[in-house]
Amino acid sequence: MTTQPIDAAAGAGDDTPGDDDLITAWGLVHEAMNVVQPKLLGGITPDGKDMAGPWFEVLIRLQRTPGHRLPMSRLAREVSLSTGGFTKLADRLEREGHLMRENCSSDRRVVYAALTEQGLDFIGRARTRHVERLREHVLAPLGAEGVRRLAVIARTLRDSSCGE
Repeated sequence: MTTQPIDAAAGAGDDTPGDDDLITAWGLVHEAMNVVQPKLLGGITPDGKDMAGPWFEVLIRLQRTPGHRLPMSRLAREVSLSTGGFTKLADRLEREGHLMRENCSSDRRVVYAALTEQGLDFIGRARTRHVERLREHVLAPLGAEGVRRLAVIARTLRDSSCGE
């Protein structure tokens, strides 16, 4: 795809981007993610293998959560998987020894996904490699201020779509 600079003048005579500018901007977001994502997850497992995006997202969210557990329905939503798709992923993570299911004592409808000690160790080591790659492929080209702006933009987009 050939990219062209965004021309603010292409809007309706104000600072509003024109249709082509919006398409270009969003296309660049997709291209950037498609190019950078494999570099972030390639070879980051403790044994040097690539890690699939959903596996990493689930494990890193659990690692960063106090108590290392979250309701499975919430995790499915946060990693953009259907409940059926997430159940299959949880089954694989459980078979690998990284995750276990825990029933909620106060609500039988709620099942938690919780990291095992093995899972906590696994994602801890993968996280270290992931952060090294984030520093190389995100922080280095964007700089500290660019990373902060990226986080604000991404959060704004995410939050504007929540609850729909």
